[in-house]
Amino acid sequence: MDNKEHWEKVYGTKAPDAVSWYAPHLETSLNLIHQATSIKDAAIIDIGGGEATLVDDLLSEGYQDISVLDISQKAIDVARDRIGKKADKVHWYCADITQATLPQNYFDVWHDRAVFHFLTEQAQRVKYVEQVMRSVKHGGYVIMSTFGPDGPEKCSGLDVVRYDSENLHGQFGKTFKLINSSTELHQTPMGTTQQFLYCFCRME
Repeated sequence: MDNKEHWEKVYGTKAPDAVSWYAPHLETSLNLIHQATSIKDAAIIDIGGGEATLVDDLLSEGYQDISVLDISQKAIDVARDRIGKKADKVHWYCADITQATLPQNYFDVWHDRAVFHFLTEQAQRVKYVEQVMRSVKHGGYVIMSTFGPDGPEKCSGLDVVRYDSENLHGQFGKTFKLINSSTELHQTPMGTTQQFLYCFCRME
């Protein structure tokens, strides 16, 4: 089973609020986006946004240039159906982030919660960082959230890479200035906790 097939199966068999990373509102992510920009026509992309509710909250706050990328068309369809007519205001990309074609030097804010830690091969991570460097404007912001040092070693049947702030920032290099980092304990729908690390960077 390839990567896309795996995620189509996950989203085809589990309810949106039954996956471990589900949260009704991504408060930490929203707060960091607010720190990055208050300009409502800023270009924001959510990597692996699929079924996540971040797009709903950004639309309700009046952001006008929102993109969502996910490898699963099923996940995108769930979000589109949930949002209704407002979905037409969003740019949707169904693609593997390491192979996607995105506009160059375009995004003011790049947000990723729980995709990067699935990239267990260095070559995948290099391609990911190259995507960020091509797509984010100089002076733009990158919000990365992965499992922290005490987070799970596997998720959805797949191995993950856990990071502390130094190691995660080290994947991106000196082009990215680390503004701050933090960890939080996410309460899963199953009643367990997962440690997430957040790194908030500015692309110099």
